[in-house]
Amino acid sequence: MIADRLQRVQARIKAVDKNQQVTLIAVSKTRPVADLQQAINAGQRHFGENYLQEALDKIEVLQGQGLIWHFIGAIQSNKTQQIAQHFDWVQSIDRLKIAKRLNDQRPKDLPKLKVLLQVNIDNEVTKSGVSIDEIDEIITQFKGLTNLTLKGFMCIPNPDNSEQSFTKMRSVLNQYPDLDVLSMGMSYDLEFAIENGASFVRIGTDIFGKRD
Repeated sequence: MIADRLQRVQARIKAVDKNQQVTLIAVSKTRPVADLQQAINAGQRHFGENYLQEALDKIEVLQGQGLIWHFIGAIQSNKTQQIAQHFDWVQSIDRLKIAKRLNDQRPKDLPKLKVLLQVNIDNEVTKSGVSIDEIDEIITQFKGLTNLTLKGFMCIPNPDNSEQSFTKMRSVLNQYPDLDVLSMGMSYDLEFAIENGASFVRIGTDIFGKRD
């Protein structure tokens, strides 16, 4: 069942992603390990988790299968050490303090932690993320964080105007030639996101079904 749904999502991506450059991230928060293993058996390798302790349990159980783990949830200061130790990507950096802590706590024997700056593209008070006006200053500060690699941006647009928000996000990325990753697009709007240059799409429901 999960394998079938995964195949349908991949077909949707392929229909829009003519250059085959988009990476599918299976958003697996609250899903049991058995569901993730079904997706893994069907070829899925990138997983996105929002809740740290739940994610750490899954990472331990599923180790040795060549998986790539993305942290995509809100980050509290007391969680940065374990995130820095166990994840390959962090997509939800919304303030410099968190970036500095991840940098300082990244183990030296691991590759640099790949990170994205979360942008509050629609300036919604209910969502995390930096405003477009803050990006320049924060990116300048990243130059001293030698254990991180800033790759680009992540956004969660208002679903009522996601297409316009994706267009705006693409224009933001175009201003930074050293960055090349956009994480945007979910089950309901992945086509719009890919058409506007998404590198990662984050899909949960259409792979794992509706949550209980």
